[in-house]
Amino acid sequence: MSKFVRYPIQALLYALFALVVGYFSTSPRYHLLKEGEGLLRLSLQHPGKLLVECRQRSAEELAKMPPNMRTSAECPRERSPVAVRVELDGKPIIDDSYAPAGLSKDGASAAYRRMPIPTGEHQLHVRINDDKNVQGYTHDRAFALNVKPGQIVLIDFQPELGGVVVR
Repeated sequence: MSKFVRYPIQALLYALFALVVGYFSTSPRYHLLKEGEGLLRLSLQHPGKLLVECRQRSAEELAKMPPNMRTSAECPRERSPVAVRVELDGKPIIDDSYAPAGLSKDGASAAYRRMPIPTGEHQLHVRINDDKNVQGYTHDRAFALNVKPGQIVLIDFQPELGGVVVR
C-alpha cells in the first residue's frame, strides 16, 4: 500500500480513537451521591487494649527455662477487637466489631465504611469500645451536624485529640 493511502487512513483511525477516548472521559456522567445527599465515612485504624496483662514469672519458673528464654515477664500479644456503634438521629447505622490485624492478632483494627446520608441537621452519636474486658463503651461522643449537599463527614479515632473526631 502506498504512503499516500496509508497515512490518511492512519490519521482517520487515530482521530476515531481520540474521539472515543474523549467521549468516555466525560460520559456517561457518574454521580457519587444523589441530589440532596452527603456522605458519612468511618475510617479508623486503632489498636485495641491487650486482652491479658503481663504476668511476672516466679524464680522457680525462670530456673526451669533455658537461659536464652528467661524473661521476667510473660506478655501475651493478642489485642481486643474494636467495637464501633454509630447512631444518626437515634437510629443505629453502623454496629460492627473489627478484629485486630496480624497472625497473632496483635495489630491495629482497621475500619472503613461509607454511606450516604440526607442533608440537613442531624445528631450523630459515636461509641467505641477498644477493651474487651470493659462492659459498654470506652469512648462516647455526640455531635450536632449540619450536612450540606455533597459534603463528606469523616469519623476518625485519634487518642491524641481526645478520642473520637468528626471532621
